Amino acid sequence: MTTDYQSKFWANQLVLQNASDSVESLSRSIANARVELNPHQVDASLFAFRSPLSKGVILADEVGLGKTIEAGIVILQKWAERKRNILLILPATLRTQWQQELADKFFLPSVVLEAKTFNEFKKEGNPNPFNQKNRIVICSYHFASNKARELAGVKWDLVVIDEAHRLRNVYKTSNKLAKNIRDAVMPYPKILLTATPLQNTLLELYGMVSFIDDHVFGDQKTFRDQFVNIVDDQSRNIQLRERIKPICTRTLRKQVLEYVPYTKRISKLHEFTPTDEEHKLYEEVSAYLQKDVLYALPAAQRQLMTLVVRKLLASSTVAIAQTLRRLISRLEDSLAEIEPELAEDFEGLDEIAEEWSEDDEETDEAKAAPVDQSLLKQELEQLRGYLKMAETIQHNTKGDALLKVLKEAFRVVEESKAAHKAVVFTESKRTQKFLYDLLSANGYEGKVAMLNGENNDDRSKEILKEWKVRHEGTEKVTGLRTVDMKAAVVEEFRDRATILIATEAAAEGVNLQFCSLVVNYDLPWNPQRIEQRIGRCHRYGQKHDVVVWNFKNMRNAADQRVYQLLSEKFRLFDGVFGSSDEVLGALESGVDIEKQIAQIYQSCRTPEQIQFAFDDLQTKLEEKVNSGLLQAKKAIIDNLDEEVAARLKIHERNTKHSLDERGRWLYEVTRHELNGDAVFDGVLPRFEYKGSLGKPGFYHMQWPEADKHNDIFFRQEHPLAQAVIQKALDRPLEAATLVLDYSAYPAKITALEPFIGKSGFMRVSKLTVKSFETIEYLLVAAVTDDGQTIEEELASKLLNIPARVDGLSMAAPQDKLEAATKTLHGHRQEEIEKRNSQFFDEEVSKLDLWSEDLKAGLEVEIKDIDKEIREQKKEAAKVTDVKDKLEKQKELRKLEQKRKTMRQRLYEEQDKIDAQRDEMIARVEQQLASKADVQEIFTIRWQLSAKDEG
Repeated sequence: MTTDYQSKFWANQLVLQNASDSVESLSRSIANARVELNPHQVDASLFAFRSPLSKGVILADEVGLGKTIEAGIVILQKWAERKRNILLILPATLRTQWQQELADKFFLPSVVLEAKTFNEFKKEGNPNPFNQKNRIVICSYHFASNKARELAGVKWDLVVIDEAHRLRNVYKTSNKLAKNIRDAVMPYPKILLTATPLQNTLLELYGMVSFIDDHVFGDQKTFRDQFVNIVDDQSRNIQLRERIKPICTRTLRKQVLEYVPYTKRISKLHEFTPTDEEHKLYEEVSAYLQKDVLYALPAAQRQLMTLVVRKLLASSTVAIAQTLRRLISRLEDSLAEIEPELAEDFEGLDEIAEEWSEDDEETDEAKAAPVDQSLLKQELEQLRGYLKMAETIQHNTKGDALLKVLKEAFRVVEESKAAHKAVVFTESKRTQKFLYDLLSANGYEGKVAMLNGENNDDRSKEILKEWKVRHEGTEKVTGLRTVDMKAAVVEEFRDRATILIATEAAAEGVNLQFCSLVVNYDLPWNPQRIEQRIGRCHRYGQKHDVVVWNFKNMRNAADQRVYQLLSEKFRLFDGVFGSSDEVLGALESGVDIEKQIAQIYQSCRTPEQIQFAFDDLQTKLEEKVNSGLLQAKKAIIDNLDEEVAARLKIHERNTKHSLDERGRWLYEVTRHELNGDAVFDGVLPRFEYKGSLGKPGFYHMQWPEADKHNDIFFRQEHPLAQAVIQKALDRPLEAATLVLDYSAYPAKITALEPFIGKSGFMRVSKLTVKSFETIEYLLVAAVTDDGQTIEEELASKLLNIPARVDGLSMAAPQDKLEAATKTLHGHRQEEIEKRNSQFFDEEVSKLDLWSEDLKAGLEVEIKDIDKEIREQKKEAAKVTDVKDKLEKQKELRKLEQKRKTMRQRLYEEQDKIDAQRDEMIARVEQQLASKADVQEIFTIRWQLSAKDEG
């Protein structure tokens, strides 16, 4: 009992351009994503759209609160608005994760630009590969900096920068990487994502804010004088908090526990003692790596390559044996390139190398010394000896320890009634294969899956093939092998396998919340990588406490201290949230810690030296963590908004209502337009489509249920939904009479009951207003035959009542409908003008403060000279010698002349600043001018009856 008129009304509701900062606008994006959005994420996404005049925002929620999802919703909103020049700049290690998240959660296509793909696009005839039609561009920091000229050649609709604290030192002249990126994207709207916007100095906050908008604060010197070099911290903190409030939002984990329940993580430690043979191999290769001259490792990458070899040495004898073969081959083959071969085993080497180079922007390549053939020959013999030693070791004590750990771990898992699942992380693909064979031979055959960056083994290919058959015809199959393989292996682990052996590839972009057992077979030295690993299981949605198992080598003092550092100082393995945000926030970066640990391994030769070096490192970390800056961070960043809790409740209620309403509109339009071509479920929002407008099959409007039933997730941006909506929008409608049957409506609308038995006319029009942004409204003007005007919200509800068309309508009372429409138009115009006025006032206030900052900076210089003149006069008064008095007077005249010149310059500069401010305000005023257009959609005569007697 739905008519063409109601279908067209709902279709128009679905495609309206709502105000960007409204829940209604955001709900369109949320409804099209495979995510369950929490209120704090709605809050952050709305903040990003808060003002159409904004040049961008910093989303600074604490670790683990889903900033990626927040940014994804904003990206999806831009995409829906056909603003599709979108750029993501990320650490190299996060590129694949983001690509997968965009495809899996938001159905958005993207391309990763790196040297290889960039050059391929150029060969195909694209002069600037950053120009991608209908594809989001993803690249690393390093690549963005290197290609800044091409980057600046695209007019970006949105630039998203993840781990944005890497740009915190953009104010330093030495930081070329950050400056290159800032200059390339400065004119465009930006979203910076970081849990730690303030780490070492308040100037970092200045740097990050100026990266987005260089008119929030004055210049760097003025910022120092105003906020850094002052004694009154409380006053400073309040002022600074107010200044950054429009540009930065931050939610703390303690504020959202009502919405985001977390289980605990519990650490377990297994101590093992290597055999004499294993220990000897470790000690001798370790000593070899500490030699001043090594030819097997490239001089320019000695530090990084040493790290890799050390990690493989600690991983397994099979891993180090293959590495030794590669090093021998390099020496035998005139120092051939070694990095590509090591990258085959140590997954993520390319990304780590790029991450290290990003961290050291000014590093010069080390110069290789001339080759001493006798030393080279001696080194070759050493390596051959180590290889022979490695090949004679048949059993790995650590591998045997894993079997014991799994046995104990599964016993604990059974007691907690959690799933019988364990993910085992290693840093080596060769160790991964060794563990696969070891576990398969010890009771786990057919129960083990592997996940790495390639998954070229026969079993993985089989898993992918079976997965494609199961999901043929669904959106799960993307056609991207890396994405599909990851999804296939994770499903295999969830539904069939017991153990997943994973390299770092599984620590990026996969959800393993069905597993509550994490085993770090190899332990990274970068705390952020460990947090990322554990976060695959210990995340929102996990129903059980997550148990994290680690190994400790009892014959290795450095390994023991690394574990102590990560466990006790970083608190990675215990508690509700795992790693302390305060601790991670106090660090320069995880890469910095990794490098410092690597340096200790490389420089210390005795247990005493190792203990001293780690004690020193811990002391330095404690100093950072306990610094007064953390208190400033709490005062400035953590207390940006004291009304978070109340606002989140409103968001939860409003978002649910808007999503429910939008879902109902889409379902009703679909049911009406597909009449005869689809069979609809009587209870679930599900249907089987058999027509030709789109792909035949089962569709479900709730993505978790769609996944469960292997249905297609039906959402507004799906091609079938788009076709259905367009069909309703394009239908021409003549004026007709609609008989509305109130008794057929499943709910009670008390306010409509007085109109039962009455008739009247209704006109639905679309109002389009263009100013800062384009906003559209549906104006629903309704009157009764006795001249009563029906409130707009109630008039809209009339169109929800089941109805039938009862012939064409008699002539409508045009004057009354036009008057009612005009009144509604006036109300909407007032709302927009009030909203625009608020945006204008905020922009003017920001520019006023910016100009005052610059003027204050100039005045400070004059005050400094005034002070110097007063001191000189005091000194001159003490001088008795006439000649000296004359010299002092000359110096005073010079200073007074300098002050006079500076005063003149001050007035000139102040005039320039005022002119600049006025020019910017004039540009904003031009945007304020609005144009309005009203277009009629349809006019009907309505009759509301208690029972349809037709």
